[in-house]
Amino acid sequence: MLKKFSNDSLLTLAIPVGLEEDVLDFLLLHPAWATGFSVLAAQGMGQGAVLQSPMELVQGRSGRKLVLVAGVGADLLLLLEALACEIPSPEVTYWLSPLSACGRLA
Repeated sequence: MLKKFSNDSLLTLAIPVGLEEDVLDFLLLHPAWATGFSVLAAQGMGQGAVLQSPMELVQGRSGRKLVLVAGVGADLLLLLEALACEIPSPEVTYWLSPLSACGRLA
C-alpha cells in the first residue's frame, strides 16, 4: 500500500560545502518546515560559481551540496525567508519546483 504525503513542492538548495553544517543544522532546528531532506554531492560551474581552492581553479568548478526538501510550497517559502535571514549568502542558490507525487512505498 502506497502512503502519499500532501507535499506539493520540492525545494532544492545548492550550497557551498563550507556552509553544509550551518544549513543542515538550521533545517534540523525547523522540523515544521523541513520534516526530512536529502543531501547530495555536486559541482557548480558557470558565471555564478565561486572558485576557492586551487583544485577548483584548475577544474573550473566548485564543490557544492544539493539539499532536497519536499514540502508544502507555502511552508518552504517561509523556510527560505528564515534561512536567508540566518545565512544571508549570495553563494546559496535555490529553486522551488512543483511536485506531482510524493510518498513512501510502504
